[in-house]
Amino acid sequence: MISNLASIAENVQIGQKVRIDPFAVIHPDVVIGNGCHIHSNAVLYPGTRLGEDCHVFPGASVGVIPQDLKFDNEYTTVEIGNNTRIRECVTIHRGTNDKLKTSIGDNCLLMTYVHVAHDCQIGNNVILASYTGLSGHVTIDDWAILEGKAAAQQFTHIAKHAFIGGASLIRKDVPPYIKAAREPLSFAGVNSVGLRRRGFSEEQVREIEDIYRIIYVQNSNVAKGISAVQQTMAESALKEEIIGFFQNSENGVIRGMI
Repeated sequence: MISNLASIAENVQIGQKVRIDPFAVIHPDVVIGNGCHIHSNAVLYPGTRLGEDCHVFPGASVGVIPQDLKFDNEYTTVEIGNNTRIRECVTIHRGTNDKLKTSIGDNCLLMTYVHVAHDCQIGNNVILASYTGLSGHVTIDDWAILEGKAAAQQFTHIAKHAFIGGASLIRKDVPPYIKAAREPLSFAGVNSVGLRRRGFSEEQVREIEDIYRIIYVQNSNVAKGISAVQQTMAESALKEEIIGFFQNSENGVIRGMI
């Protein structure tokens, strides 16, 4: 159902079974997939692309031009996957020449007052709790969870299945499968509960725990920990993935327990 009190531009592609409530504003060059619901007072700006079964709640602004002084009105987009929930007063900005798009995957939940800046790349099944803020160019991989009021510095990378405690300041990269908290942000254990809920076997969880125990607990610094893992643990996909994250980080990785 599309309300006649909504403001919808002519150049808008609207799928089947879409609901647009009164006083929603849809600008030109917007694509809305099947089954979406655009609530009252939500605004979709040019370049917004919604997959299927997305909900955009009141006060949300999607596809706004970026807050980047280098932006020169180049053509960029916001691309959102299927079944993603964008709650009240969320702001999502278009990309810049860096990546030309801001992207958010499938089955994500962005709670109230979340801000996603230009060129952020967010995977599938990600949860950003209320008041979380992402600066430009942040990458968040699948299944990561950021609790409320977390703030990520530009260009940081949060790997898959990571869990970030509330009110955390994220200035360095966060490796996969861990919990991180405290100030400065530090390793706080393996996200073992989340991994088991998502189907990881006990053997996989134990291997991840062993790797991070060597890196963060048994050695005086990360470099020594990485070397110890390489020398003492059998080769595996998990070992290769975790070591590779540390080795490929351009920002440095968070420290161990304080």
